[in-house]
Amino acid sequence: MSAALQSHLYECRVFHARFAPRAHRFGYRIFMLAVDLDELDELPRRQRLLAINRAGLYSLRERDYLPVGEPTFPDASAPVAPAAGSTLKQRVSTLLANHGIDFADGRVLLVTLPRILGYQFNPVSFYFCFDRDQRPVVAIAEVTNTFREVKPYVLTTPEVRGDRVMFHLRTPKHFYVSPFSDVDVAFDFRLHVPDGRLAVQIDDYTGAQRTLTSSLVGPRRELTDARLLWFTFKYPLLTLRVIFLIHWHALRLWLKRVPWFAKAARAAEQRGLYRPHASIASSRHAT
Repeated sequence: MSAALQSHLYECRVFHARFAPRAHRFGYRIFMLAVDLDELDELPRRQRLLAINRAGLYSLRERDYLPVGEPTFPDASAPVAPAAGSTLKQRVSTLLANHGIDFADGRVLLVTLPRILGYQFNPVSFYFCFDRDQRPVVAIAEVTNTFREVKPYVLTTPEVRGDRVMFHLRTPKHFYVSPFSDVDVAFDFRLHVPDGRLAVQIDDYTGAQRTLTSSLVGPRRELTDARLLWFTFKYPLLTLRVIFLIHWHALRLWLKRVPWFAKAARAAEQRGLYRPHASIASSRHAT
């Protein structure tokens, strides 16, 4: 009998609430893949509906994640570059090496939205890294905006909260996520190490004031073809729905007269990101 897969699914509720300068909140349901990166070769032999590095109804392509071999904006630096043709797990190790963290021979669990019929958009993906003794040692939140820019945030200090382990980090955002959120505020990450339940929260802070909260919470589900087929009907065209909801609620915020700013207006304050959009790429040497 084959060993049980470590990879699985999470069926989640997403919730967003804006507190200032206008109140606005909404929620919706999604499902997320939770893929053990050591099982990428094994998964296609176990599942027919989830393809790895090729087209499929649901698919995951390693090239969609962590472009750590590319220069960052605005300094065009890549302190450590992965070898050509590196795997995603190797790129995780490279990113951590760039932060002075030696991570080798451990396990990485990637929590992400799959491609659906080839379409991919991930507002945020999470990596939970475990040592050889299965102890959580570091987490990564890889944030992507609608311009397809990417910025990973590395959380290095696990905290024990009751019977769970959580990674917490408050850090300057320096990233354009929404025209209705400034780039010089702080992200506050609270990422519980997933087990039978996924629970993550990302807040925006302006000084001591929390202006926005986003959460993703839900139970674990087994990764099977039957479950994926059911989710095809329960959550149709999921990634397209996510991008539609982002724009729909942006319109509602605009109608509420929430102040907004253009991406190009804050080029110098957008730092440490990959794949800069043309609107700021000309400012690459800004400081």
